[in-house]
Amino acid sequence: MEKAVLVGLETQDTQWNIEETMHELALLAETAGAQPVAEIIQKRQRPDSAFYVGKGKAEEIRLIVEETNAQLVLFDDELSPSQRRNLEEAVAVRVVDRTALILDIFAQRAKTKEGKLQVELAQLHYLLPRLTGMGVQLSRLAGGIGTRGPGETKLEVDRRRIRKRISDLKKEIEEIKKHRTLHRKARQEVPLPVVTLVGYTNAGKSTLLNALTNADVFAEDKLFATLDPTTRQVELPGGSMFLLTDTVGFIQKLPHHLVAAFRATLEEVLEADLLLHVVDTSHPQAAEQMNAVQNILQQLGAQELPAIVVFNKMDMPEAHANLSALAGEWPEHVAVSAKNQVGLDTLLEAISDNLQKNHVRLDLTLPFGSEKILAIIRKYGQLEQEEYKADGIAVRAVMPRPWAEKVKNSLGEGVAEFADDE
Repeated sequence: MEKAVLVGLETQDTQWNIEETMHELALLAETAGAQPVAEIIQKRQRPDSAFYVGKGKAEEIRLIVEETNAQLVLFDDELSPSQRRNLEEAVAVRVVDRTALILDIFAQRAKTKEGKLQVELAQLHYLLPRLTGMGVQLSRLAGGIGTRGPGETKLEVDRRRIRKRISDLKKEIEEIKKHRTLHRKARQEVPLPVVTLVGYTNAGKSTLLNALTNADVFAEDKLFATLDPTTRQVELPGGSMFLLTDTVGFIQKLPHHLVAAFRATLEEVLEADLLLHVVDTSHPQAAEQMNAVQNILQQLGAQELPAIVVFNKMDMPEAHANLSALAGEWPEHVAVSAKNQVGLDTLLEAISDNLQKNHVRLDLTLPFGSEKILAIIRKYGQLEQEEYKADGIAVRAVMPRPWAEKVKNSLGEGVAEFADDE
């Protein structure tokens, strides 16, 4: 393990509890494979333009690096290229900021081709303005935190080649996006409702997916344990089915390079009929984590989607103490322990109730010989009335809106009358 000194800055604009953000930085460091050996927090009105923490504090960091034999210094914010260069000269070891650290973790965790392409695109966007003076760093062969990923062995990497690679990556990701759209259309041919798990990293989304589907998705008590989205089919108490999709966990100060690169994946959230916002209720900063998730959903344009707040990890003693405060602000919630599979029946009932809101009542007259349409209505809806008349078959049914639209379109405008099923 590389030994790391952690550095944080508390300014007048700091929104999060500095001790909590430093604790999260330590978890990120451990996830990346580093061992935190010291922690330094400085209070300033604003970051120093040259050294971020000020020249005197940079000298103090150098002394601590020497005392602890640390190989790198991790900063809790994104550094400008000049700040990073100045700091590396001052402390005489590698300097990695929060953005590079998260990108490094994503580079380790990406398993699918799409995930690897998206991570590389984010890394190159981060690297491009930092090329000046990086010849030595780019030539390193040894690896280590902040050096994994594209270009680590290429001494001659320049802006032109990186821009060309960025262009190629965007084209490849666009092709994958087209395939994703085709898969989505195929799903819509049999439009099962889609429920998507969102939440802060390590909130227990993958554990909840496994508990609801008896799947074997990798789940671990680490940040960003899963990166690539997973979809499984789930049966509701009444026998109807829905698709449950897991997504990458969010985090405060999520690098904008990642949000941009993973937009094609994150936009799967926009296709959901319902979001399950999973919360680590035992976390002391649970409310702040929820706000961070809401901010990212807003960036994606998904803040208006129907959602159920799932207060998870209720097997932890701290969760009960936090629940009363959180429940007042989020009355539409379900409390569960995905690990112990407690409260899952209540959650499934809440999902069923919410999905039912997307059902409509359908009144129409089918022409004789419409057995295929009747079969679809029986299979995907609830047929309440079927009466043969002189001009056709009078039908009344309750169906999911996508299927009701399919039936309506197959018969032409003006045939079916819709009313919300309250």
